[in-house]
Amino acid sequence: MISRLHDPDYDRWACQIKRTGGCRQPIHLRGKVEHYDQATGRLLHRYSTTTEPNGVLRVPCKTRRVTRCPACAEVYRADTYQLVRAGLVGGKGVPETVKSHPCLFVTLTAPSFGAVHTRREKNGKTLPCHARRNAETCPHGQAMSCTDRHSSDDPRLGEPLCAECYDYDGSVLFNAISPELWRRFTLALRRRFARLNGLTVKAMRSQVSIAFAKVAEYQRRGVVHFHAVIRLDGPDGPDTPPPAWATADDLDQAVQHAAAAVTAEVKPLGRAFRWGTQLDSRRITLEGDLTDQAVAAYIAKYATKAAECVGTLDRRIQPLDDLNALPVREHARRLIAACMRLGSRSGLADLRLTHWAHMLGFRGHFSTKSRRYSTTLGALRAAREEHMRTEEITTGRLPLFDEDTVLVVAHWQYAGQGLSLGEQLLAAALTGVPLPSVGGGPR
Repeated sequence: MISRLHDPDYDRWACQIKRTGGCRQPIHLRGKVEHYDQATGRLLHRYSTTTEPNGVLRVPCKTRRVTRCPACAEVYRADTYQLVRAGLVGGKGVPETVKSHPCLFVTLTAPSFGAVHTRREKNGKTLPCHARRNAETCPHGQAMSCTDRHSSDDPRLGEPLCAECYDYDGSVLFNAISPELWRRFTLALRRRFARLNGLTVKAMRSQVSIAFAKVAEYQRRGVVHFHAVIRLDGPDGPDTPPPAWATADDLDQAVQHAAAAVTAEVKPLGRAFRWGTQLDSRRITLEGDLTDQAVAAYIAKYATKAAECVGTLDRRIQPLDDLNALPVREHARRLIAACMRLGSRSGLADLRLTHWAHMLGFRGHFSTKSRRYSTTLGALRAAREEHMRTEEITTGRLPLFDEDTVLVVAHWQYAGQGLSLGEQLLAAALTGVPLPSVGGGPR
């Protein structure tokens, strides 16, 4: 740290760190960018990393995982918030009239794979976990009852009352098949909505379209459930209003039917999976508890999280890793072992359970949307990059060129990643981003 502070290039290094927004593990790039006049071939401008500290340019890692980099995850969360909210109240290329379109906030849960320790509240009072009179004893000698009132940080939350009775295979298989279950849900939703209004799906599409944005959230027991915003539009998307007969009540009925009707089968095992019975479907309003801001913030929060709450890792597990030596909870270890065991079966190779063992079998995207729901993350990032480029030109750090007459030639090479422990201390002081719980030097 002292060496970096006394480096003649410290000011430029500090500028790079600030430009990354406090990224915990910035990417190191080595290379150059040259601007040429297409008509004459004359070199107009050149940038090279040879003049940068250590000869590299440090750029954000852009991960979405808050456990890896809180700074970059916050950018991802904010972008997701803007994306979801734009589909509710307009903006970012979406007309403000979209706020009048019927819209639901839907939560689809996983089925039960065995009794687990849970925390329940009623009227602000914590209830016993599983208080049962004359509770049955499982075949493994464990009484299926728990009278404890668990705190919110109790490490037992999500763990089964009897690990030997818990269906670990079913849990990871549900995670693996859940993206297909969601796809079938969206198809069944459209079919049911059309039938409720006496139309075929083809005829409905000429009058109504259904858009959505969703995010996956891990429960403490290690299975995913989905939160989704589902909206009714006219045939041309958010630019056109839906007809008067397309109501939120009909959409809610279609959601209830589709969630109960669809199944997805893991054919080699002959196991079929469906959504859990705990379905929540509520209308999004401009006032009250379920406003556009509340829903967008709720969905965006889970866009930066993964299976860490279950006690697993935030990196892939390699075939040579010693499963017993991994720093994970015992419940997560059993889920990972189930992924490894099932993933070795040739008939289940398409599920890639071994590859996604650290995600407990889930291999889908955490946040997805239909094409016409609102803007895209790419468009938001492009707008931010254009804003930064304009700022660079305004302040004179980048020359102003006519893009149609300039040829840009760039060459970049990966040169490492991360910060030394001393640099992490300085970066935390410069940006206000807290230090990680464990150190990780450049690699």
